[in-house]
Amino acid sequence: MLANGFSYLREPVLRPMRNIEERDALLDLTDAETPRMADWPAAEFIIGNPPFLGGKKLRTELGDEYVDALFSAWRETVPPEADLVAYWHERARQMIAQGRVKRAGLLATQGIRNGVNQRVLRRITESGAIFAAWSDLPWVVEGANVRISIICQDNGTEEPRSLDGQVVQEIRADLSGGSPGGDATLARRLSENMGMSFMGDTKGGPFDIGALAAEDLLRSPAGVNGRPHSDVVVPWVNGLDIVRRPRDMYIIDFGVSMTEEDAAKYEGPFEQVKRDVRPVRALNAREVYREKWWLHVEPRPALRAAVSGLSRFIATARVAKHRVFVWLHPPVLPDSQVIVVARDDWFTFGILQSRVHVVWALKKGSRLESRPRYTPTSTFETFPFPWPLATPAAALSDGQTRLAQAVATAAEELDTARQRWLNPQELTRRIAGLAPGFPDRLVPIDDAAAKVLGKRTLTALYNAAPTWLTHAHAKLDLAVLAAYGWTPPLDDDSLVRNLLSLNLQRQPSQSDDRADSDIDADTDVSDDE
Repeated sequence: MLANGFSYLREPVLRPMRNIEERDALLDLTDAETPRMADWPAAEFIIGNPPFLGGKKLRTELGDEYVDALFSAWRETVPPEADLVAYWHERARQMIAQGRVKRAGLLATQGIRNGVNQRVLRRITESGAIFAAWSDLPWVVEGANVRISIICQDNGTEEPRSLDGQVVQEIRADLSGGSPGGDATLARRLSENMGMSFMGDTKGGPFDIGALAAEDLLRSPAGVNGRPHSDVVVPWVNGLDIVRRPRDMYIIDFGVSMTEEDAAKYEGPFEQVKRDVRPVRALNAREVYREKWWLHVEPRPALRAAVSGLSRFIATARVAKHRVFVWLHPPVLPDSQVIVVARDDWFTFGILQSRVHVVWALKKGSRLESRPRYTPTSTFETFPFPWPLATPAAALSDGQTRLAQAVATAAEELDTARQRWLNPQELTRRIAGLAPGFPDRLVPIDDAAAKVLGKRTLTALYNAAPTWLTHAHAKLDLAVLAAYGWTPPLDDDSLVRNLLSLNLQRQPSQSDDRADSDIDADTDVSDDE
């Protein structure tokens, strides 16, 4: 009204408001022993702004007793891990399916289209339809800037359908639009991709240290066990080191199961953790984190095992504006803000860095505010490579071998060119790592070089998108399309359609739930995020 020259209505509401009731919208606790889903009054339309509360915060904010009752009453309809807002969208769907409501329009957190929340939207598209949606809008609530979605649903009769103000043929459960047949939410996690992609280590306290502190520890006398401190002080990389400049950071890491007695034998590192980390962990809500304060909270043993025999492995920032992949070298420990692919070959690197995979990652990944997020489950494990990565080289045909080599060559050329731009030999010099077995370090030759290098990041490079970078990616993309046997040009929708078709032809994982669980990668938050 204000936007069109009217003032607020100031008259009081005097008529009875029988269609709005002041009570719990989700639970009927009349019988405390048998909590039930709350009934809603019939209406023509439902509109509203349900409360935003992440699935992991339900017990903290609402209490165990209420959450247990909520899960019991809604166990057949809403996954326990879902955000609170999802319950309102599901209840509206039920009312529409029962013919008690015509249409509903509700706000949601942007995460409604990802992970387990997406199951709620999928049910809407199965029993009716989303006829209008705004997938990504700014919103200010209690002074915090967040991103939201608006979802309007009906019984499937409303036409035309509109997504972000544009007419589309259908709106899918991930709040993307397009023609029928290209719904990437149907993609399954593939057996052939399992056990290759992981979220990095979550430290759970100030275990990380700078280069000077690390150097002091590494040069101090060996522990009373006769072992060097490089066993437990290693290079550390988080997402910022990938998309910006490497910060030459290190971390104290006692592995996945070292006892306190054995850890204490590395005296310098242990005493530092005892001083800095133990007080922090004493406040942690989880008993195991309090008791084993010298260990990282989630040390990712599967990740460590997967990369242990590799000379290098592929990594990408978990949340980033541009989806770029880089090489990391053991014993570098990646943080939880890094997603790792435990492969050391240029063919895998090239496929991941190609437009084919980046389009899929944008379609299947979630978002943190406006930045795309990469996940091991919904993104990597659903992505069909031209042929399964585990296929032995001897089992490839001559044609596949040539195609793989073309991808590998183009990938290596792209990465070599990027590294030359990031670290020109005129501005850098290579020095040995701080300890035997540590990767070499590239450092500026002087302060002037440091200022220039400070502006040379992968984010800056892809923001600028110089012509040489465009050409290098175009060469890689052509090689990747040839490996799939697809003829260019292909727009994004066609790529997704082709990849989805290939995904559905492959063998799904036994634990597959249409790849919408996003275990770990969408729920774990490290202390540096």
